[in-house]
Amino acid sequence: MRRITVALFLWAAVWTVCGQQLPKREFRGAWLHTVYQDGYARRSTAQNKAWLRGQLDSLRTAGVNAVVFQVRPQADAFYDSRYEPWSCYLTRDGKAPNPYWDPLEFMVGECHARGMELHAWLNPYRVTAGARQLPPAGHVYHKHPERFLRYDGKIYFDPALSANRRHIEKVVADIVERYDVDGIHFDDYFYPYPVKGKEFPDGESFRRYGRGMKRDDWRRANVDSLIAGVRRVIDGSCRPWVRFGISPFGIWRNESSDSRGSATSGLENYDGLYADVLLWARKGWVDYLMPQLYWELEHKAAAYRVLLDWWADNACGRHMYIGQDVERTMKAGELGEKLSMQRRRPEIAGMCWWPGYALCANRGGVADSLAMCHQSPRALVPSYPWIASEGPWPVENLRLDGGRLVWNVAAPEGVVEDAVRFVVYRFDTPRVDINNSAAIVEVTPRTEFLVATPGYYVVTALDRANNESAPSQTVSCR
Repeated sequence: MRRITVALFLWAAVWTVCGQQLPKREFRGAWLHTVYQDGYARRSTAQNKAWLRGQLDSLRTAGVNAVVFQVRPQADAFYDSRYEPWSCYLTRDGKAPNPYWDPLEFMVGECHARGMELHAWLNPYRVTAGARQLPPAGHVYHKHPERFLRYDGKIYFDPALSANRRHIEKVVADIVERYDVDGIHFDDYFYPYPVKGKEFPDGESFRRYGRGMKRDDWRRANVDSLIAGVRRVIDGSCRPWVRFGISPFGIWRNESSDSRGSATSGLENYDGLYADVLLWARKGWVDYLMPQLYWELEHKAAAYRVLLDWWADNACGRHMYIGQDVERTMKAGELGEKLSMQRRRPEIAGMCWWPGYALCANRGGVADSLAMCHQSPRALVPSYPWIASEGPWPVENLRLDGGRLVWNVAAPEGVVEDAVRFVVYRFDTPRVDINNSAAIVEVTPRTEFLVATPGYYVVTALDRANNESAPSQTVSCR
């Protein structure tokens, strides 16, 4: 009885703020991190697969349409890498899991089967996360220790070295060429977060390669070279439609450092992590930015209200999604207000939930609120017109066959215009309006749909850049 009462209370609470039609196009992501997650190594292969399926089912029910899965937490791999050993968070000895499975391959298949995107999340420079850790046997660190630096007890690639940039680019190319991922994702770990009283030990590299630059500018140029290189790798691959996204720390620069900065007083991407993320967007090196605005609406040093508007004003022609902290948002009771503020700014095209595991656990009732209100019905991931804009051919011969809608589509040709997902719409009358987000009943990779509710149905196709086709003919299901 208590569960029923709580559910009714939640339903009533969200109903009061859910009278508006939600966007049809919105990135609704969730980060699933693997760093520090020892559960993967403790569980068997079968248990891991079952557990991840459960996580994905929970995310989909909550309206998530894109999963950002960490596949390279420490210059190691949650996939069968050609260049780096298996992750210590998956296997204890750096060897392939037994019984064998490839988590990235598994997650791509499971996400796509649910009509969701999969973005492969990599940390570019981090090699270890603690002073007692060493990379597994076979890691490039053991072959070329001179290419690495130790800071605050942890090991990092030296960002100044072209050999390290080439290595990271090869890792990205390997993933893009062998896995049907929708995106490559870097988060906020570029140069390491500064530790008070400790200087990052790149003095020797600066003396060799500084070229008369100021040290801060030189460090930023090193990261710029990596980001531009990853862009070239993706563009030159067999899957040039793969998006490249960055999730930076939530402050670019403070207004006190730069008149273009935000009215905040915290750590800065530009000066602390040497990440000039606005430059990367202006240059077209990235397809989306996803700043981590984890603070409360009126946080003293970094108010969400202030930063949301600042990032909206600085989208630089690329997609802007907002990183949302599940637990802090729910504890402060700010979920509805944050999302309403975000949706009032057309420059903001979605959000991503941190951590996805907390969403699956329904911390503070977040999954219930999203499923019943804030992310219902399902939304389509925004399209990327600078990648492609024409869209796929419409589906053909939509028909009712034994209680199922079925349709035909052209065979994929390995191009961006291939139809890879399909959107099923249902209407009460023959009048069709596919701009009505409430009419979406399914997003699926399959060419069939089991009809559960009478009505008038049409189907559209989505290509690899999320462009949508014209609707099919209407089928009446009684």
